[in-house]
Amino acid sequence: MASDRDILPADVKPSNYNLSIFDLSHGEPWTYQGTVAIDLEVKKSTKTITLNTNQLKIKSAEVASEAGKTASTSKASDISYDEKNQRCTFTFDQALPESPKAVLSISFEGTMNGDMAGFYRSKYKPTVEPSKGVAKDGDNHFMFSTQFESSDARRAFPCFDEPNLKASFDFQIEIPEDLVALSNMPEKEVKKSKRDGHKVVVFEHAPQMSTYLLAWAFGDFEYIEDFTKRKYNGKQLPVRVYTTKGLKDQGKLALESAHQVVDFFSEVFRIDYPLPKVDLLAVHEFSHGAMENWGLITYRTTALLFDEATSDQKYRNRIVYVVAHELAHQWFGNLVTMDWWNELWLNEGFATWVGWYAVDHLHPDWNVWGQFVTEGMQSAFQLDSLRTSHPIEVPVRNALEVDQIFDAISYLKGSSVIRMLASHLGNDVFLRGVGDYLKAHTYGNARTVDLWNALSKASGQDVEAFMEPWIRKIGFPVVTVAEEPGQISVKQSRFLTAGEVKPEEDETVWWIPVGLKTGPEATDAKREPLTVKEDTYRDIDTSFYKLNSDQNGFYRTNLPPQRLVELSKSLDKLTVSDKIGLVSDAAAMAVAGEGTTAAVLSFMEGFAPETNYLVWSEVLTSLAKIHSTFSSDAEVSKGLRNFTLKLVTAAVEKIGWSFGPHDDYLTGQSRALLISSAGMAGHEATVKEALKQFKAYQSGDSKAIHPSLRVAVFKIAVKNGGEEEYKAMQKEFSTTTSVAGTEQALVGMGQVQTPELAKEYLKWAFSGTVAIQDMHTVGGALGANSKVRETLWTFIKDNFPMLREKLGGNMVVLERFLRMSLQKFASLEVEKDIQAFFKDKDNAGYDRGLAVVSDTVKGNARYRERDTEVVKEWLSAHGYAK
Repeated sequence: MASDRDILPADVKPSNYNLSIFDLSHGEPWTYQGTVAIDLEVKKSTKTITLNTNQLKIKSAEVASEAGKTASTSKASDISYDEKNQRCTFTFDQALPESPKAVLSISFEGTMNGDMAGFYRSKYKPTVEPSKGVAKDGDNHFMFSTQFESSDARRAFPCFDEPNLKASFDFQIEIPEDLVALSNMPEKEVKKSKRDGHKVVVFEHAPQMSTYLLAWAFGDFEYIEDFTKRKYNGKQLPVRVYTTKGLKDQGKLALESAHQVVDFFSEVFRIDYPLPKVDLLAVHEFSHGAMENWGLITYRTTALLFDEATSDQKYRNRIVYVVAHELAHQWFGNLVTMDWWNELWLNEGFATWVGWYAVDHLHPDWNVWGQFVTEGMQSAFQLDSLRTSHPIEVPVRNALEVDQIFDAISYLKGSSVIRMLASHLGNDVFLRGVGDYLKAHTYGNARTVDLWNALSKASGQDVEAFMEPWIRKIGFPVVTVAEEPGQISVKQSRFLTAGEVKPEEDETVWWIPVGLKTGPEATDAKREPLTVKEDTYRDIDTSFYKLNSDQNGFYRTNLPPQRLVELSKSLDKLTVSDKIGLVSDAAAMAVAGEGTTAAVLSFMEGFAPETNYLVWSEVLTSLAKIHSTFSSDAEVSKGLRNFTLKLVTAAVEKIGWSFGPHDDYLTGQSRALLISSAGMAGHEATVKEALKQFKAYQSGDSKAIHPSLRVAVFKIAVKNGGEEEYKAMQKEFSTTTSVAGTEQALVGMGQVQTPELAKEYLKWAFSGTVAIQDMHTVGGALGANSKVRETLWTFIKDNFPMLREKLGGNMVVLERFLRMSLQKFASLEVEKDIQAFFKDKDNAGYDRGLAVVSDTVKGNARYRERDTEVVKEWLSAHGYAK
């Protein structure tokens, strides 16, 4: 065993699985039978074979092996389980001889669970007449699919469930005759079943892959299809979007993107897409956004389906990006897989960056890198500025620990660091190195160092040397600037939201691309990356300068307060990404005590004439964080509302409510954001119009609210209304036919203003009405609402056994719910209460989330205590408060 990881014994190694699933019960207890024959190499003589199982009942196991000319078959004389580590050991009376070819045959029983992990069932209400073979329970019908990453293949069948134990797969499944089955590969044949009304679908042989990438699904499916423009092995590839019946037309946007992205990646990686088909499947209940199963990619419905008539335009962007992200994995992750879970970032960080790269290629008018800076980078900064963060490459001893690192560090810091590197090397050189890396490790496993070596060779630079601290060290730097005439001095140090960095926390020296622009034309000052703690740059035109051009570097800058004021007068010289970076950096400095909220508010005043959605998004997100932190002081809260109103009034009145035929995507998003912010701050005309539209919509005029404005109107109506508006949202939740409609209704309900309605909302949500996949939306909406945050925490304490039972079948869901519910508090007393409540509980599976909550709340509390009076004075002095 490797000393840093707890893995299966190396006595045997799998090379192929022949898996058969049959006798599925279409109702309680939702069981199925299975057999699997695993081709093994017995690397050394052994009396035991240990593999992974979880929640499976093993009925029998035997090994047929060949040693020389002798063939023998041995039945397992003992089958023992290690439930904690999800392992099963078969013991044989005679030692199995070393052999290049042995077959382990296992008969087992499993359950199609309701936990969105392993082989599971999803409820849905059909929109058209369903086929006869569909399993149903009252109004609910069911589809079935798999979710194996990271360690849940073992919930579906006995296997060697580790990423570097790759094998090929043969798979067949017995299903009702009128349903459709899918798997990684195309259908090979359909055989008659011994069971009445059933058939056995056999799939083509699948190439070597990790167990977590195997997938299958069946249900009442239909599809739409298109083909790649490029040819693969002489043929255009079929690309399909599958849905349950009645929804396939909402897959058009995803389909249109998918075939173009397959061709694009085949070209940029210089490796053709490796399988004979691409299927994208909408799954009604899904714990994540999507899953990159090779050749059968599964998606949450809101990440795949889009209705031109009823969908909020923001989902257009999300769908194109998620489709690109998952398709990137078909090469980076599937064709070449990380060796072990500590290098998860290799999969996710890269797929995130190259996903945005593909969206930028398809939609250059969307300014996706500005979007990446305001959404992706800021989320990464937020988590990585906590002491409880972790390095990008994080030790994972046991695979069962890995789910909690599917987070903003692996995805978003990982992709930010890759963006920084690609910008430094040049995208073409970077992608050439990536293609070389993929070719060298095709169908195998690789490590971070293998990628660095390929990039070093392609670029002629020592990539590993300057990337090592970014990958292996916790945190990121802030570059603090001091000015003198004609020169600036810079100093790098670790940034923590809590401030007060200790010397032992500040030993890393990062490689930092300076990206310095200066002078009247904001031209590139061409400085070498900063590789020491402190340096001075001379010959600088200090009338204007900006570090970290386009926010390509993953670091914050701390500018002198007067420089922020000067820059707010030169916004025309800054790119969208530069403006976003300045706002977010200034706000972060205030939180950490390196700057003041007064300086941030002064800087923000200069943005009133702004027209770009992404810049507004960063300004208003930063302002919402300030408002949330100081919400317990009524005077400050009112002053910040007045400040918000003054900031957005001209913009919201100019942009109006009507969508013109030639409005571009970003204009529409600006309208939704500004109306929401103005209405929530109490802008009279906006509130009046929102309430008018809400009333018309509830009276049956389905076109009264533009689909992209529904969330804004719902939130404004519930905030300014009472029980009647809340009940109207409940009705909307149960009657909406829009794919994202239930999610939008949940967000709207989160604006209730009284503890009584908040309690009613929680009781209703946990009664089984709201799908488990959406419970974090409930927690997030109430947690962000300062009026009822305390009510939510009390509910969690009073009902924790119930919460644990309902959400704990999949720890990803429980961890996300707790973190999103609790992280907006700004009180040391509440933080102590949270710590005390969870102290005597088994927090395995969500302990990292609790640590993030604790650190975040403490940072918020210190910020509130330090800056309340400063903010009060500034608001008063500038006429926003008495």
